[in-house]
Amino acid sequence: MKRTQPIIFAVILLLAVLAVPAHAWLRTPASNFATLPDGAGNPEALTVDEQGNVYVTTFAGELFVFSSKGRLLRALTVAPASGLLLDIKFHPFTGALLIVDFGAQQLLEVDPFTGSATVFATIPGGAAAGPNVMTFDRHGNVYISDSFQGVIWRTGPGGGAIASWVSDPLLTTAGFPPFGANGLAFNNDATALFVANTGEDSIVKIPVDNAGNPGTPEVFVNAVNGPDGLIIDEHDNIWVTANQANEVVVLDPSGRMIAALGDFGGVDPQGAVVGLLFPSSLVRSGEFIYVTNFAADLRGFGLTQSTTSQWAAQVTRHTVAKLRAIIPPVRGLP
Repeated sequence: MKRTQPIIFAVILLLAVLAVPAHAWLRTPASNFATLPDGAGNPEALTVDEQGNVYVTTFAGELFVFSSKGRLLRALTVAPASGLLLDIKFHPFTGALLIVDFGAQQLLEVDPFTGSATVFATIPGGAAAGPNVMTFDRHGNVYISDSFQGVIWRTGPGGGAIASWVSDPLLTTAGFPPFGANGLAFNNDATALFVANTGEDSIVKIPVDNAGNPGTPEVFVNAVNGPDGLIIDEHDNIWVTANQANEVVVLDPSGRMIAALGDFGGVDPQGAVVGLLFPSSLVRSGEFIYVTNFAADLRGFGLTQSTTSQWAAQVTRHTVAKLRAIIPPVRGLP
């Protein structure tokens, strides 16, 4: 009988472990999609063309184009420009490649084969302006978030004249990182524009009427840790990069969190991020979500240390990650 006691104890222990409920989130891992060339700047934004090629901008004025398999096709310098490049998108009607020039407070139209740039629109406010992300409505109008002035600007399909579409304190911040209005996207029936407020850890909802006029902004959800890039899928689920949590958070149309994807796995011997580190922008193409690892040591921008600053200081090779565009099953959801 004494000999069987250890076996019985082991069986009881195993059953106890198996009885513990599984963790709520099945974290789809983020894998490496592409590595930028040696010496490249921090990748901030990305978009995909009709062939599945991935275009990546950096905080050093660079534009890299990768094939759908992650092979570098071309490396360009966007000029004339300040070098501090943020969001990048193809205009859905004209096909023009547009890039936010944060440092010069401009929206640029850029030749995707040469990097030659012309001014598409200038953001009012001079050095006080902080243009960050753009999106488009059904008429091809372009909307640009201003992280410093708390404004969503709007210009026409061809650029030029620009006006404030909405301005509100909910789009500003005194928090950390010090960026207010950031990622933005319309829902599928264009009845609301959702805006990530990075410093406030919130997603703001702006109602839109049938004529395209904004209503009063309201906080949709709080407590997304550093919401940055934001896209909306065909089911009106909101996918948000949480740059201070190193993950992609997915919210259903009611604001309920239904997934937390990816994670930080350290820095490999080559100086590249494993997983996600300060993820900034995301884009969907086919079965994948592509994510830029901004991997910034915020101390280099004169800001206080964050929990990832020392890790970011170790990064010498910048990367773009990818995730399966799948929301894993969650216990309690239909």
